[in-house]
Amino acid sequence: MAGPSRVDSSGFARWWRNIDRVTLACVGILIGLGYILMLAASPAVASRIGASRNMFILKQVIFLALAGLIVLGVSYLSRSAIKKLAFIGGLIALGATAMTLVHGMEIKGARRWISLPLMSVQPSEFLKPCFAVMTGWLLAARRTIVLRGNFAFPGMLLAFMCFGVILFLLKSQPDIGMLSVITMVFMTQLFVDGLRLYWVGLCVAGMVGSFVMAYAVFPHVRSRVQRFLHPDVGDHYQIDTALRAFGNGGLTGRGPGEGRVKDLLPDAHADFVFAVAGEEYGLILCLFIIAVFGMIVLRTLLKLMREDDPFVIVSAAGLVTGFGLQAFVNMGSTLHLIPTKGMTLPFISYGGSSAMSIALTMGMVLALTRHHVGQSRITQRAAAQYVQAPLLERNAQ
Repeated sequence: MAGPSRVDSSGFARWWRNIDRVTLACVGILIGLGYILMLAASPAVASRIGASRNMFILKQVIFLALAGLIVLGVSYLSRSAIKKLAFIGGLIALGATAMTLVHGMEIKGARRWISLPLMSVQPSEFLKPCFAVMTGWLLAARRTIVLRGNFAFPGMLLAFMCFGVILFLLKSQPDIGMLSVITMVFMTQLFVDGLRLYWVGLCVAGMVGSFVMAYAVFPHVRSRVQRFLHPDVGDHYQIDTALRAFGNGGLTGRGPGEGRVKDLLPDAHADFVFAVAGEEYGLILCLFIIAVFGMIVLRTLLKLMREDDPFVIVSAAGLVTGFGLQAFVNMGSTLHLIPTKGMTLPFISYGGSSAMSIALTMGMVLALTRHHVGQSRITQRAAAQYVQAPLLERNAQ
């Protein structure tokens, strides 16, 4: 389909010319795969729990349609509007996450969900994109905003305070997996912002210590690690069944609707949907899915290398880190490369909260990396000073 004329100055025409159409196409491919794999995975799961065979399919049609609209709508916003959206959305997500500790649904010993009439919402899912943008703004603002006198804007302090609040809330639920992802996003943003390698090493050591503490304190974390390290400990049914599904699919798969091992997977529509892709469409589709995720991450990082605005660099780096890390955790745990973690495959696994939060993430990435012609001189001057400043000088600020 031909795009708008180059002389067309409408808002849609400017958006279409400046948007990263390759990344947008990759998002569309993932949404399409989400529909296809949900048709293959969900009927057996729905029948097993006594629901209508089409229940999950019909819900996911709505979820993914809303996700597509969110991606397009958010990608149309300006950078200042993205900041406002992240600030307002972050406050709402923080409040809702705190509410789960009192009124949340308890599932498998954790309070992470709020029950609504048509769906259950996991508010912490929306903390990831909002926190990444807010952290990017705070870290960039401390270099460009000066308050009265010589007092610099305490952006890094405020960013650590926000992270501390999120850490407390997620630890109280508990949701160690989500906390780990947000921590990795935060550490990545600090590194991109110019954190000294000495402090990076201390942060990595702190994360390792936190994982050891989580292993000692939380029984479900200890159980998952022990089951990963020791095949004869605990229940390995889902992992063993997922690996059987991959083996049954081989190189080209059994064909659409011909998978049989998938019908034995309790979470085939959610956390183990990658195994369904492996059985019905084989190694070829699995490699294609990995390539699509890799294309989104690498293309975004390459665009950031040509970017001058520090807010965009730090924020988009955090957003795409969270996106790529979530995909890696899901596929890695399905293949038994890492301990299992209840984390969805972006746009492909079943789930309303996940689909919409990932859509918000990708919409923000597309909006931030969209080519902006009309930047103010003040923004351009501040960005140039940030990029040209020596690394040691930046760390000393």
